[in-house]
Amino acid sequence: MSTQNPAQTEDNNQFDINESSYKTSHAAVRKARRFALQGLYEWLMTDHRFEQTGKGEWKANPPHDIAARTRASNAMHTVHLGYYHTLMREIPEQIDELEALIAEHLDRQIDQIDMVEHAVLLIGAYELKHSLHIPYKVVLDEAMKLNTHFGATDAHKLINAVMDKLAAQLRAVEVEADNDTGYKQKKQQAKAAKQTTAIDENADETKAQAVSTDENTVSLNSDINDEQQPTRQPKPRIGLKPKK
Repeated sequence: MSTQNPAQTEDNNQFDINESSYKTSHAAVRKARRFALQGLYEWLMTDHRFEQTGKGEWKANPPHDIAARTRASNAMHTVHLGYYHTLMREIPEQIDELEALIAEHLDRQIDQIDMVEHAVLLIGAYELKHSLHIPYKVVLDEAMKLNTHFGATDAHKLINAVMDKLAAQLRAVEVEADNDTGYKQKKQQAKAAKQTTAIDENADETKAQAVSTDENTVSLNSDINDEQQPTRQPKPRIGLKPKK
């Protein structure tokens, strides 16, 4: 029985993405993203950071080694291995281009964002640009799920804002098609209907309070009038002599 790691080829430096036993379901692709996010996070924290800080001589953790260790230490039979390998190979190769796309829509330097958010945005930007078989709304939804699973509580605001802008830039045809078919209008109408309902509820509450106030005022005036009316003295009855 062969003990060769299936994650590596004979030269030990490239991925083998020609296996025939890949799971290709939606769940398998989602698991591939999750493993890729963990691998990219490790790479960003080590080799990529060393290179960015002028310490390239410390580099000893390339993406293919990370992938090999991941496959050796995890049960990967339910993971879309081909997609996992693709993300782990091509994102590091295209890191400068992908970061440039992301940086266009950030309000800070890219090295100032959390490393998990960085990895999520790299996967999202790559998928929007190259995984055209995946609908853009699925890419956006999966990016949010990755952040929910691995990221900070408030990071969804940044992820959502950047991914929306990247989608409009990289998948303009899809986004415009959704707008033309009423997707955006329906979303806006639903929001407007919700706001209108809230306004109507507030108006009804205000009206009810006004009616209650009027009723209380009428009741109070009635009580005051009753108190102010003089007490009537009984009239003497004609034809009767007063008692002595």
